[in-house]
Amino acid sequence: MQMDKTHPMTPRQAHVPAGAFTYPIDTPLPTRWFGFLLLREFTLLAFSSALDPLRVANQLAQRPLYGWVVLSEDGRPVPSSSAVEMGVHGGLEALDDALELFVCSGNRGTEVASAPVLAAIRRHARFGGQVGGICTGAMTLARAGLLDDKRFTLHWENQPGFREAFPDLTPSLTRFEADGAVRTCSGGSAATEMMLSIITEDYGEAFAVAVADMCLNDPNQRPGREQRSSIARAIDSRNPKLLRVLRAMYANIEEPLSLEELAEDAGVSRRQMERQFTQSLGEPPAAIYRNIRLDRAHSLLAETDMTVMDVATASGFNSVSVMSRHFKRRFGMTPFGKRNRP
Repeated sequence: MQMDKTHPMTPRQAHVPAGAFTYPIDTPLPTRWFGFLLLREFTLLAFSSALDPLRVANQLAQRPLYGWVVLSEDGRPVPSSSAVEMGVHGGLEALDDALELFVCSGNRGTEVASAPVLAAIRRHARFGGQVGGICTGAMTLARAGLLDDKRFTLHWENQPGFREAFPDLTPSLTRFEADGAVRTCSGGSAATEMMLSIITEDYGEAFAVAVADMCLNDPNQRPGREQRSSIARAIDSRNPKLLRVLRAMYANIEEPLSLEELAEDAGVSRRQMERQFTQSLGEPPAAIYRNIRLDRAHSLLAETDMTVMDVATASGFNSVSVMSRHFKRRFGMTPFGKRNRP
């Protein structure tokens, strides 16, 4: 498949599917092209979660806002970690530096990229191509030497192994990262969030929210969102008292318990509880409890017609002003802004 700088998929055209709902874009930018390089046992969920927002954007606009090329090392189908083979458009020879390249891999991310794949990725970056990693794609980027002094992330399950393999590199715990010409995400729905952030850059928040709604995805693209909930991290810590406190927090949102009551219920002192939260979860219990209640407020504002005052009460805040201050710090907007957003 021959490709040129202006039209990476010539003579292939960007796909614009039909749909019942449209969102016209009057002045589209030139088609933005992405390449997805699938490595053996890549995560199918993460790949499709990144690809489909581009398809939805084209469908809503009824214009070729985005194009994509799916690649493998040799142009042959690639088995996913689900044992489902994915067909591709071409091999490494189809990698053009006009493509924004995302490497897609799975649990064997430190070993599946061959020397020719690493060389092709290095060459792509050296000639100005943008690179990224989906799920554990950052492992391949690290092997290619492209993550030095960069913010990046990968799936939390694979981070301990990554640190062992690359002791001089430190991944973040966030869902996705963008640092210059490098974009990475932790997989799953975070891949959708990363692509929504790109769509926001290109066509604004309102259009990105419409794409998110079509994907039945939370449009929250707040920078720094962590991959795992407090409950998941508490389970991972294997500390039953932490988990008991968190369960009590989730069970008592409208009428929050005091820190003393939470500690007493778990059979620890308040000081012990605070130390364990900070050591295991990185935040004191008061901050985590507040964020649990703020997340409830965020959901109620998005999913109900409750007034902001009623949402504050249902989320355990004694005043709208107190909730608004913390809400803006967490979500980058006030509760009123969330309620009035298109």
